[in-house]
Amino acid sequence: MFTLLHTESSKGWGGQENRTLREAVGLRGYGVKIIFLCQPDSELAKKAAAAGFEIRECVMEKSYDLSAIFKILRVIKKEGVDIVNTHSGRDSLVAGIAGRLSSRSLKIVRTRHLEMPITSRFTYSFLPHKVVTVSEHVRRYLISCGVCFENIVSVPTGIDLSVFNPSEVQETLRQELGLDATAPLVGTVAILRRRKGHHILLDALQRVIEKFPEARFVFAGDGPQKQNLEEKIKELGLQEKVIMLGMRKDIPNVLKALDVFVLPTLQEALGTSFIEAMAMEKPVIGSNIGGVGEVIREGVNGYLVPSEDSEALANAIIKILEDKQKALKMGLEGRKIAEQEFSAEKMYERMYRLYSSLLGRSAS
Repeated sequence: MFTLLHTESSKGWGGQENRTLREAVGLRGYGVKIIFLCQPDSELAKKAAAAGFEIRECVMEKSYDLSAIFKILRVIKKEGVDIVNTHSGRDSLVAGIAGRLSSRSLKIVRTRHLEMPITSRFTYSFLPHKVVTVSEHVRRYLISCGVCFENIVSVPTGIDLSVFNPSEVQETLRQELGLDATAPLVGTVAILRRRKGHHILLDALQRVIEKFPEARFVFAGDGPQKQNLEEKIKELGLQEKVIMLGMRKDIPNVLKALDVFVLPTLQEALGTSFIEAMAMEKPVIGSNIGGVGEVIREGVNGYLVPSEDSEALANAIIKILEDKQKALKMGLEGRKIAEQEFSAEKMYERMYRLYSSLLGRSAS
């Protein structure tokens, strides 16, 4: 077996950190020894420690931080690290340099989780031996930036299908909210950031309500746009129609209650929330941008709409709500796609094979 060091300079918690931890939990089952090196007060470090992983702290406040480089070098030597997997800008630089300076013949992997423009080719083209992207879209983007295509591999984010399993989830949300069992329920699950497009969905709702007056809409999540969205809901007179659920720990329960999942995101590397909704057998609607088209198959498991087009979004929602039989079929197709392409087990296996091949070992 081998020892893997995950480095992360981000202190927050989001899809990137969630994938890193989930991936580590899966690879632990393969016998891989995994250590996390994070900044003090890191959310990833707290959650990884709670999951039983070893944690090393290292301040990484600057891109070029000699003290951080030497600290990581000591961890690499003491723990006998075979692979360093970096994730954000600062740790990719300092940990990448430390890995290259190490006397151990270790390998460096950089995971690119985001669709945002890169700020430095150095941490993609020169420091890592391999770059992992969460979608083909991000892989193609890096190639367009001059990163060698042979050094990039796409490993889509996978989800735990046993958690997002409609046959195992007891839906209680409608009763909790006092909603009629037959009322159309449209919802989204995402951090409340502008790039997630909640404001576009709000602009689409009046058209949907004209067609389905009894429809209700739920937003699960919290974030910096919460107050702006609440004000917009009041301005549009939608207080009786839109329910802000806040942060929820029972996302499968929320998803099971929906008739359709919608997220008109403005920027998305892949879209894990779509996959979770698909696994719960829900038709999905998303913007035709980024890696969303790798998850949503037009007319098969949902619809893709032009970015920032609230009218097209409203039409897509209405189309699904009008045809319950097709919506049911789309949900079943979505579950199949999630099982075939986006399971956590497939993600674990792909990453294990990648690490093993870099070390010249069999992945059997």
